[in-house]
Amino acid sequence: MRIPTLFLGFSALILSSFASATTIELDVNGLVCAFCAQGIQKKLHAIPATADVVVSLEKKLVAVSLRDGQDISDDDLRHALTDAGYTVKDIRHVDESLDDVRQRLKTKTP
Repeated sequence: MRIPTLFLGFSALILSSFASATTIELDVNGLVCAFCAQGIQKKLHAIPATADVVVSLEKKLVAVSLRDGQDISDDDLRHALTDAGYTVKDIRHVDESLDDVRQRLKTKTP
């Protein structure tokens, strides 16, 4: 039985989206000012696999988008932030773009 090429391409797309997350979110304690956010952004941008970083002081959230085909271990992220004096409470790998995270952070929750 021959499987249509379109189906194979769609299957590969679905599988690749589950294979690796596009964004890593970290819940971080100790974020209190814009200087904190700037320092975290600078530290995480120094990691070669980092494409971009968003820091929300209000939500105490750091989100890191990854370069295509690259990853950063949870241990490396935790180490980078704890060395800078922060406490990492949780790390989540999500299949969401950093733009989507920014949009979600702008949305007020009741």
